[in-house]
Amino acid sequence: MTSVRKLLKVLEGEAVTPPPIWLMRQAGRYLPEYRATRSQANGFLDLCYTPDLAVEVTMQPIRRFGLDASILFSDILVIPDALERNVRFVEGEGPRMDPISAEEIANLPKPEIARKLGPVFETVRRLRGDLPEETALLGFCGAPWTVATYMIAGRGTPEQAPARLFAMNHPDEFLKLLDAISELSAEYLVQQLDAGADALQIFDSWAGVLSETDFDRFCVRPMKRIVDLVRAARPGARIIGFAKGAGALLEDYRERTGVDCVGLDWTVPRSLARRIQQGGAVQGNLDPLLMVAGGRALDEGIDRVMSDLSEGPFIFNLGHGITPQADPENVTRLVERVRGWRRA
Repeated sequence: MTSVRKLLKVLEGEAVTPPPIWLMRQAGRYLPEYRATRSQANGFLDLCYTPDLAVEVTMQPIRRFGLDASILFSDILVIPDALERNVRFVEGEGPRMDPISAEEIANLPKPEIARKLGPVFETVRRLRGDLPEETALLGFCGAPWTVATYMIAGRGTPEQAPARLFAMNHPDEFLKLLDAISELSAEYLVQQLDAGADALQIFDSWAGVLSETDFDRFCVRPMKRIVDLVRAARPGARIIGFAKGAGALLEDYRERTGVDCVGLDWTVPRSLARRIQQGGAVQGNLDPLLMVAGGRALDEGIDRVMSDLSEGPFIFNLGHGITPQADPENVTRLVERVRGWRRA
């Protein structure tokens, strides 16, 4: 690792001016070059598991925008795929898999992660060789709660009612499922670090549907388990935790989970964001729709985020993933404005 990777300085608690910038889902359908590359794959999972193609789409936003960090192109559902849940992606509808039963949880396989997800690690190795020296490389996984919601329902659902009901009716089995995902995810993340990732992000995309009690049991506890397991194997690991929609429950999220940086979605109040930043690095939190709107609205949104957070340890990002409707020119505008921003 080299000290010139600005994102790593921030994860160590340093304020960097201008802040490093990358975007969740920065390799995606809003880019014409991504769509062209994806057309070469035999489905979305094939794109994730073909290193030549996965490296190419990961590099595309770096070449185009010169972002400070790159994130491995893959998907959070490679963990259920490794657990033999028959994961597939239906065009226009999203992910599907065989819903898991309470009885099946007791007999989950113990996959050989290096073999099953070997192409992902090969992609990481190639990326670290291809990326500019100053560009940080992020590995990632889905948080256990979010991954479990798909495993139980077999698809994404509004407010994740199937998973919440399952947890109510089968509490012991549900916690066992979260533990299994946590342990497999930690092993997966350690191998990403070993392949060349500089730091990690864990996505809890469905954290916002839970009560305070369930957030503690289903989000905080498994996240801490992953962090502890990764750090036991690789003590210097730097980890970003992103619990979308958690709001006020994020105030002590860093202290309770052990993450180095707290990802903020665009609904987090400015005062709360600043309080969280008093404890260390934060990441976020521009509304992704501003990448569609552009113009004055985008400029004003960037300025608000920078005014609030740029003087402390901060990574500029969106509050969730960039959407397919975003204009690539707005990304160029965003990067230039963040790097040239001056407080009025």
